[in-house]
Amino acid sequence: MHYPRLSSAPALGTLTFLATANAYIWPSPQLDALESARWDQAGFNSPAVPVSELLIPCNEFIPGSSSSGRSDAADWIRTAYHDMATYNSTDGTGGLDASIRFTEEQARDENIGDGFANTMNIVPLLQSRYISMADSIALLAVTAIENCGGPQIAFRGGRLDAAQANAPGVPEPEQDLATHIASFARQGFTQTEMIGLVACGHTFGGVQQSFFPDIVPTEPTDPTDTENVAHFDTTYFTFDNNVATEYIAGTTQNPLVVGFNDTTNSDKRIFGSDGNVTMQSFANSAVVFASTCADLFARMLDTVPSGVTLSDVLTPLPVKPANVVLTMNGDVLQMTGQLRLWNTSSATVSMLWTDHAGSTGTANLSFAGTGSATVGKYTSAWYRFNGTTGVSLDATAGVTSLSFLVNGALEDQGGVGFAVQDAFMYSATSCEYATMPATGRIDVAVRNSANVTRVYLEQTATDSVGRISVTEIDITQPAVPVPANAAYSLWSINITNPGTLYNIGAEVDGVQYSTPEQHSVAQTANLKCPT
Repeated sequence: MHYPRLSSAPALGTLTFLATANAYIWPSPQLDALESARWDQAGFNSPAVPVSELLIPCNEFIPGSSSSGRSDAADWIRTAYHDMATYNSTDGTGGLDASIRFTEEQARDENIGDGFANTMNIVPLLQSRYISMADSIALLAVTAIENCGGPQIAFRGGRLDAAQANAPGVPEPEQDLATHIASFARQGFTQTEMIGLVACGHTFGGVQQSFFPDIVPTEPTDPTDTENVAHFDTTYFTFDNNVATEYIAGTTQNPLVVGFNDTTNSDKRIFGSDGNVTMQSFANSAVVFASTCADLFARMLDTVPSGVTLSDVLTPLPVKPANVVLTMNGDVLQMTGQLRLWNTSSATVSMLWTDHAGSTGTANLSFAGTGSATVGKYTSAWYRFNGTTGVSLDATAGVTSLSFLVNGALEDQGGVGFAVQDAFMYSATSCEYATMPATGRIDVAVRNSANVTRVYLEQTATDSVGRISVTEIDITQPAVPVPANAAYSLWSINITNPGTLYNIGAEVDGVQYSTPEQHSVAQTANLKCPT
């Protein structure tokens, strides 16, 4: 399978499982990656180190422990807000763009503490060529909120990473009410929304004495907390409206409401700025609080620099192929992959494919495992293409699209089908030379009838400010065709770095495509190149 480098697609129908529109038609590499990071949180096809597991339990703190008084959830949410809070609605600068990663920003008094550095240590678990650091920060916040009892957040992707620090702008506890109102207005929030966003954020976490000695007294507020954290409410690692109920009841221990230093009691000034009308509404109704927070958190995460266009809300595709890989092996085109059925525990599934002659084939899919999201609120069932060996296709006939029968019902994206690009692919003739250090050859099978004007390897790297970039290494078309079989010819390139991983890319009919899988010389170690 080969992903188009860039893709924009119309919205698709209405989901059976979530009452929102799908944001894209498969395949689309960036949206596929973002949707998977958003919804394939645990179980089959989840990341090697799922970030959701760092929230089990929700008072878990990495580095640290569940007895520290801190939590990963609070760090992730605070990082997202502080990254966004540099936004200037007048000129469109700042916003959620991962500028919080820069030492210059983290060194400011407005960003005191190590929670930002801790969060940025987790970001690489999500970041990829298709998922920016800024998107990763937003995903971490969404995961923390939802997996720790909060409402579902409408998540969009496509954030871009800043190349340098943004201007200062995060509110600080010692500032007066007028300054806070002006700061939130610059960010795009009204006074009422300011009250809500502060309350929503402060349902998690607290204030750590070592970083804020003017707010938290030296003597431990909770002897069981190893880092002496004064919490905003009694359920500091769970989303609920206790931050409001305890405030209205007068029982709150929020250090920004009843702290010994009234100058830093910013929550007291903010919450009471409308006569407690907003906080009373939150205390009266957990539903109102949750729905308000869902909206405000989504707006916070969508506050990005001008010129950045976010995707539609990413809801899970009901039926989604994944890791579809084509490999040329002699006269056989081998196709492997999986299929995800969203919010489904089991089904009878078969795959249909269409080839270049308009003929069709079919194969039963075997159950592979289950995945989950939002601490098991959603369950997905995964199926493999004909087990682990995949489906063997005639190379000349090839494959152009897939569809699926799920419990007898046809799933083909509303008649569009799941497009497959077989114009180029990795060839099993790739090999290793008998040299030291190891060198080798990567062969790419290119379909003779396809309009392929360029083939290249793609190598990902990180630039000087942490952004992932892709370098293209052209593969020269052979002057005389080297047949792989009757339908394909080989384009080859010698590689000297045995451990380096490459995707394969090509321009087909003027559109750039990339393979989802990566290859290296080390992969070819069992096949020696002829001398």
